Amino acid sequence: MNAKDRLTDTLYGLGWGTVKKLPEPVAVRLGRTIADVTWKRRGKGVQRLESNYARVVPDAGPERLAELSRAGMRSYMRYWMESFRLPAWSTERIKGGFDPKGVHHLTDGLASGKGVVLALPHLANWDLAGAWVTTKLETPFTTVQERLKPEALYDRFVAYRTQLGMEVLPHSGGSAFGVLARRLREGGLVCLVADRDLSASGVEVEFFGEPARMPAGPALLAQQTGALLLPVTLWYDDSPVMQGRLHPPIEVPESGTRAEKTSVMTQALADAFATGIADHPEDWHMLQRLWLEDLDPAKDPQRDSEKGTS
Repeated sequence: MNAKDRLTDTLYGLGWGTVKKLPEPVAVRLGRTIADVTWKRRGKGVQRLESNYARVVPDAGPERLAELSRAGMRSYMRYWMESFRLPAWSTERIKGGFDPKGVHHLTDGLASGKGVVLALPHLANWDLAGAWVTTKLETPFTTVQERLKPEALYDRFVAYRTQLGMEVLPHSGGSAFGVLARRLREGGLVCLVADRDLSASGVEVEFFGEPARMPAGPALLAQQTGALLLPVTLWYDDSPVMQGRLHPPIEVPESGTRAEKTSVMTQALADAFATGIADHPEDWHMLQRLWLEDLDPAKDPQRDSEKGTS
């Protein structure tokens, strides 16, 4: 492990080891301070966040985009402060920390024995939503974690999410899809963050009027196992309680090839995501490139390697 990787791992370790011990008001103030300092420095992540918001809110001028990116960084740091503290939250705190609408789509789907795939974008705190499912609904689920560098950091995330009641599979390695399909055929629950493709097999969709790629996995799993595919969107308001919505199931088209069905279903997923992101753009923590134009080195020669850790 090189010096940079050791520093990264150490900082995350301090977060989980120290921030969770702080009184909540202190943690909230700390998160906001870090967000504001980071925003003022105008690093690559902040600039990319602002660039992404420009597509979500196309009529926003520079002043509005700056306001959005500042609010976005505060929302992002709220996610991290909550995540560092989640292992120390009481059961009642987790149960009361999330107020989703449309939960019947999930509970009815699980009661039918079909299995359910929850697919969500990088909105608000997906870890808190997951902890709520395992705690409030007492329903375990399986998810996938991107392999991070250094390996020790990946191990930290796996341990953290396992502690919250999740079964965590590595994104790479080729066996995750088969395990997910098996869980769904057993009537289980799978949760996937699905607004950014991390493979070479992504599906092209129209997203806020421009082409982007999103993972094929959620649609393929629903087709192959008969599981329900439910989009989920999350957001923060002015209270300590996160809000959310479970959207109606995305149906498998009756006709077409597997690729055609996957394309239709992934576009429907992208449309549901866009609705939630447009309503609460500041809670969309997309600090990486997403749209195809930004991924084209000929059109964006300054592009750097942007890796997510969430």
